[in-house]
Amino acid sequence: MASQSKKEKGSIHDFTVKDARGNDVDLSIYKGKVLLVVNVASQCGLTNSNYTELSTLYEKYKDQGLEILAFPCNQFGHQEPGTNEQILEFSCTRFKAEFPIFDKVDVNGQNAAPIYKFLKSSKGGIFGDSIKWNFSKFLVDKEGHVIDRYAPATSPLSIEKDIKKLLGIS
Repeated sequence: MASQSKKEKGSIHDFTVKDARGNDVDLSIYKGKVLLVVNVASQCGLTNSNYTELSTLYEKYKDQGLEILAFPCNQFGHQEPGTNEQILEFSCTRFKAEFPIFDKVDVNGQNAAPIYKFLKSSKGGIFGDSIKWNFSKFLVDKEGHVIDRYAPATSPLSIEKDIKKLLGIS
């Protein structure tokens, strides 16, 4: 994990994270792409609708420059208890998720992943910076800047108009 302070990080492209198989992923590979970054969980009441709608958005816009970056998190009601392998199996088999699934992370607290510290400092929520629950969403532009933050209950499909705007699709 990158250990530089957030002041040294100007965009999401400055981070290196681990994928679900433990490989380093330099997020600069996503330069020029619109990103939707989501903390996911397999056993949440929001799981079915979010995974289904995220997969729909990804299928519709992946060839036009959208990437969805899913970060499993077990901090909310222990609703993502599985191993990375189990999480991949669940998301790819049950929901046919084709978007990247990354290493399980903490999104809050002392051990919060640096990428989440950056996202939260870029766009605080209405109740402060903390992530409140599974499926919080951050929309990031092609230059790697956080444009908006959406609550867990916000339907991914309701964000479609904002994604299209960043993609330059009318």
